[in-house]
Amino acid sequence: MGSRDEAGRADRPSRASPLDGLAAALLDAEGGITWWSRAAHELLGWTGQEMARRPARWLLADAEDAFCRTERAVVHRTGLRHRAGHVVEADIHIAGAGDSDQRLLLALPLEGPDSCHQDRDIARALLAQDSIGVAQFDMKMRLVRTNAAMDALRPRDAEDGWLCRLVARDGGGTARAAFEHVAATGSSVAARVHALGPGAAASALSLSCFRVDGALGVPVGVLVEATRVPETGPARLGDAYRTAFDIGQSLDVVQVAQDLTAVLVPALGDHAAVDFPDDVLQGRDPAYGYHGQEAAAPRRVAVKSAHGAWPGPLVQVGEEVPRVGESPETAAKSVGGVLVADAALARRILGNDPVLLRKFMPEGMHDSLGCPLYRGGRFFGYAQVYRSGTSPPFDDTDIELMHDLCARTATAIDNAFRFTREHQTAVVLQRSLLPPSATRSVAAETAGVYVPAGGAVSVGGDWYDAFNLSSLRVGLVVGDVVGHGLEAAATMARLRTAVQTLADLDLPPDELLTRLDDLVRRMQLEADEPDTVGGSCLFAVYDPVDRTCRMASAGHPPPALVTPDGDVGFVPVAPGPLLGVGDNPFEVTTVTLPPGSTLVCYSDGLLGRDVVQGSAHLRSVLAGQRVADRALEAVGRAVLALTPHAEHPTDDITVLIARTHAVPEESTALWEYPADPAAVQQARAQVNAQLEAWGLHELLFSTELIVSELVTNAIRYAGEPVRLRLIRDRVLVCEVSDPSSTQPRLRRALASDEGGRGLFLVAQLTTRWGSRYTDRGKTIWTEQRLTPP
Repeated sequence: MGSRDEAGRADRPSRASPLDGLAAALLDAEGGITWWSRAAHELLGWTGQEMARRPARWLLADAEDAFCRTERAVVHRTGLRHRAGHVVEADIHIAGAGDSDQRLLLALPLEGPDSCHQDRDIARALLAQDSIGVAQFDMKMRLVRTNAAMDALRPRDAEDGWLCRLVARDGGGTARAAFEHVAATGSSVAARVHALGPGAAASALSLSCFRVDGALGVPVGVLVEATRVPETGPARLGDAYRTAFDIGQSLDVVQVAQDLTAVLVPALGDHAAVDFPDDVLQGRDPAYGYHGQEAAAPRRVAVKSAHGAWPGPLVQVGEEVPRVGESPETAAKSVGGVLVADAALARRILGNDPVLLRKFMPEGMHDSLGCPLYRGGRFFGYAQVYRSGTSPPFDDTDIELMHDLCARTATAIDNAFRFTREHQTAVVLQRSLLPPSATRSVAAETAGVYVPAGGAVSVGGDWYDAFNLSSLRVGLVVGDVVGHGLEAAATMARLRTAVQTLADLDLPPDELLTRLDDLVRRMQLEADEPDTVGGSCLFAVYDPVDRTCRMASAGHPPPALVTPDGDVGFVPVAPGPLLGVGDNPFEVTTVTLPPGSTLVCYSDGLLGRDVVQGSAHLRSVLAGQRVADRALEAVGRAVLALTPHAEHPTDDITVLIARTHAVPEESTALWEYPADPAAVQQARAQVNAQLEAWGLHELLFSTELIVSELVTNAIRYAGEPVRLRLIRDRVLVCEVSDPSSTQPRLRRALASDEGGRGLFLVAQLTTRWGSRYTDRGKTIWTEQRLTPP
């Protein structure tokens, strides 16, 4: 049951709400209080009976407050009278209460146990810091509060409002302008250096600023963080922190080390070096913990000197780092601490060994910092920076900067390792799923080339395939899956398997792509992010008997065609929609290819961003390659070598090259019969005569039985015309075509059945058999292996 509030109105049972802890009151049209919440009682001490019908303005500590005059505000900060006599600072929000004339007043105290908004918690946590100066401003850039660290940063002779008057060193204007921009847009400012002016205790302050929202989601001010930026040589620490963002932009671990030395010099010292253990250089994940120099086998990978060339006596890039005896001072390496050493301590650590002194101590060095690169308990390397000449010793700020830079570097190296592991796994998976690079069949010889994406892009889902179909035909497919990484490789594997399965059903190219599109649409329904599932595909079927190539495209680039006499062009394939779009038909394009023609199928990674320019470049490359006289593997390598972006491609590159062959006319025979049972005997006689002419006497008996069964079934169940075709090559193909669309089915006949054994007999006499639909019905085909001469 609900309780009753202090004003006598029934409360509803309490529930968890985003407004829990807010003092609330209901106001009538004249501004009088008609309802007073328990939270308001707890906040201000007044009971519901005491506040009933009182005007809301009576609560205001300042009678001249603008809220008192307007009685309406979006968010207004003011002081409220407590029953005990003190003032409670709170944010006030007034909103309409439904369609009535009443209004709801909400008050959120600036301090209190119920003030739990995330941004406010962050603000309080920052204000409590004793090493970071923090100031809070309201939306009119009036100072609300500062912490002790900010007060300590204030110049001795600075007047009120000094922080807003600071001028950015990068020409970005005053700090006040930056704060106002943050308050208005919600953007943030990070580590912008502002000059303090002559005579100040420090030369500059690094300011960061972000907007703070109240519990009602309305901006209430900005929070400013300030740190000193002392001079450390020719560069400032604020600049170092900004340039540190460049560390890790590359996924090359050696480049990451070079990025670190570029920040260390001149930000922290005159010389800097980074050493990596052998595991990192070999691409292996380091073991957890630090196991000593002997196990690490470090090698120097990056150096930089503020005075030009790296000094010759020191350890050079690529050299092994000499072993240094373990000592209490070097224990910092095993626990991730920064080692600060002056010249005397450095000599003692090196055992005053003259060889080690020359290898590790630059001439004139008086101070050094060393910091290990740890991430997740694994040791990735060691960084050192040295100061020489008249530069001051390292202070706490320098040590903190060194630690931060090394932590960021270790994170970048770990990220590079994660990418490398996934990239290598995806490449291995991708290559294992692709067919052999070169194949040879009756219809064509093929060669495929696959180059994974380089740089910061993971391997994608490009694939190619070439497989034999019935009646000596060959299927060619090139596809490109949306996305990169293991998911793209897995999607590619599913699509490639689906293409092989559908092609084995002898579906025409347009029907195959339609079925493949249906599969992709089902995969989209299963995916968490449907937009990441899709791709393009080109499927082609070449018939060496009639020398036709039928192909269809699902948003894939058209193949290039090189004729035997060297002419280069592109097949005018009708471009269909990408896989996964659906509701759009695919069209079949048919071209007749002279024997010795070369089809070059590829993914769009070969063309680059400019498809028109890339196509023109591919045409010129193929025109100058004498394709008809060269091995296909050599043609593929030449195409890649002459592609401007192929060395470091931003996308996978897949090329499938096929050189077509033709079956001679004298190796085929074709007959047509009416729907007359007497035609079966005629078919047997003609087949026997043709086989004798070809010298295939060993196949006379089996072929006669096959032809008798297939022609008889076609005449009995399908009608005319019935066509019989023989094709002789490495195998003997026998085809029987009829106008029926009913597919034959192999079944096991019972002992009492009078029929049903014909197809079983055919299956026993052949090496392969099957059926495919045609434009005018179906074709049943068989293959028998020829005995080598």
